[in-house]
Amino acid sequence: MSNLVIGLLGVLALLAILFIRVPVGVALVLVGMCGYASIDRWRTALTMVGSVPFELASAYSLSVVPLFILMGAVASRAGMSRELFDAANAIFSGFRGALANATIGACAAFGAICGSSIATAATFSRVAIPEMRRHGYDAGIAAGAVAAAGCLGILIPPSVILAIYSLVAEQSLAKLFAAALFPGLLLAALYVLATVLLARARPQYMPKVPAMDFASRLRAARGLWKLAVLFFLAVVGIYLGWFSPTEAAAVAAFAAIVIGFATRSLGLRGLLDAFLDTVYSSAMLFFIIVGAFIFSRFIVLARVPNELVAWVNEAGLSPAAIVLAVVLLYFLLGTFLEEVSTILITVPVVLPLMASIGYDGIWFGIFVTIMATIGLISPPVGLTVFVIQAQNPDIPVGRIYKGTLPFLAADFVLVGLLIAFPALALWLPAALRM
Repeated sequence: MSNLVIGLLGVLALLAILFIRVPVGVALVLVGMCGYASIDRWRTALTMVGSVPFELASAYSLSVVPLFILMGAVASRAGMSRELFDAANAIFSGFRGALANATIGACAAFGAICGSSIATAATFSRVAIPEMRRHGYDAGIAAGAVAAAGCLGILIPPSVILAIYSLVAEQSLAKLFAAALFPGLLLAALYVLATVLLARARPQYMPKVPAMDFASRLRAARGLWKLAVLFFLAVVGIYLGWFSPTEAAAVAAFAAIVIGFATRSLGLRGLLDAFLDTVYSSAMLFFIIVGAFIFSRFIVLARVPNELVAWVNEAGLSPAAIVLAVVLLYFLLGTFLEEVSTILITVPVVLPLMASIGYDGIWFGIFVTIMATIGLISPPVGLTVFVIQAQNPDIPVGRIYKGTLPFLAADFVLVGLLIAFPALALWLPAALRM
């Protein structure tokens, strides 16, 4: 049996194991270790499995992940999500669909200090859905808006997913953060547009909320200074060349703690809970990352990426056909895998293929992240949908999926724009000479 056949069987075995709900990290380690051993002996495979965790534990670039998670956890415990929602509501008040658009704006802003789609969706599920339902919004639309807007957290920098992608794909995290800014803001704008169009087509879904006076708007917007400080430290500081991504994450996380205590919105108990949240989330992510690196070593040893590129060249497929196939692949995988697993499993195989037809690794990172946002709200396993349904058990899952449809359309519009105009992602890193 050739190495390529072993590699392909390994990929199929991984998908089958994941389908029966074996934990992702365990599945990656088992398939990667057994596949490696079938090609190059068990002794070599066990040596590789033992060395990968040590190499990752000593990787300085990986320390950015728990630091950004800590910043988001502290911001959530300090009540910044409620302040953001109130400020966004003040901006949009007076327009039909104002509360849905306020949710989108608040999620986009919170994503800039959180970096996690699940955390953003869970936070605003508690904040925004009760408020929208109290004002007569359709429950499915309210939940769908939060599920979709929560996905902005993995695209708008700083993003934990982009940090993981930079490690796996060996790309500059600073460039990825710069490349993600315009697509992230554009996706938020497309979500707002989708809400406006839906409000016009189905006004009964979104009753109009009375407008606030100017003084009330100003009072509601006061809390935005916290977001501005954290965003400046975590993102703008990187763009200006003041900090490396890891330094920016550390400074911003410390600033979030200082702001929380200075404004008395965070206590010692809240800080301890934030630390515990960070430890649990980081441990889960790191276990999956270790498994993904073991699996990728097996895939590289089996020469699956090289053979895939050679097959595509021999088949004479056009770049457009290859891109369409990759879009379909990520859409299908996103229906039953969460975003971290999808990226870690596929990047070692798909990135060389996309590079062979001229696509930049930075562009591809933004592309797969956008495709991950689609998977997060696509049936049958849209994770943000299930997070929201768990917190709102009276809203059926099918109704939430129906509420996400206008936002799914916006996601695919952004994918089309990114493919047609790669400069959407590549212009800012080039302009900043990063």
